[in-house]
Amino acid sequence: MKKTDLGFVGEVSGVNTAPLLDCLAQGFIPVISPTARGEDGKIYNCNADVAAARAAIALKAKRLVFMSDVPGLLRDPKNPGSLIPRLTVSEVTALKQAGVIDHGMIPKVDSAVAAIQSGVDKVSFVDGRAPHAVLLEIFTDQGVGTEVVL
Repeated sequence: MKKTDLGFVGEVSGVNTAPLLDCLAQGFIPVISPTARGEDGKIYNCNADVAAARAAIALKAKRLVFMSDVPGLLRDPKNPGSLIPRLTVSEVTALKQAGVIDHGMIPKVDSAVAAIQSGVDKVSFVDGRAPHAVLLEIFTDQGVGTEVVL
């Protein structure tokens, strides 16, 4: 197999919460780009799911919401009706082995698990194309996406 050069790709090694807390204190909602400066001074692209989870962990957030272009975690990616509304951390390994969690969902689910195991109470996967998805997920009993819990 031919090895692909991904360019400047890095791993998140820490989160500087000061600018985020400053934005929040001023009433702003920070938007975080998943880029980071390496020890060599160069800018690296980091996985956005990992960056979001690490930021939530560093901020001691109670809730983390991942927004994408799918309704949540699906048992069958071709069937939007196969949404898994609730996922516990203990179910993840079996779903990976079964191929339910694969490709782009792996870093998202792994990041959710890391956040939960580090103190975040709940992580949600919602469809950013759906109107009011975040509000419906957070403020309704049934939700609209997948919630990941301990």
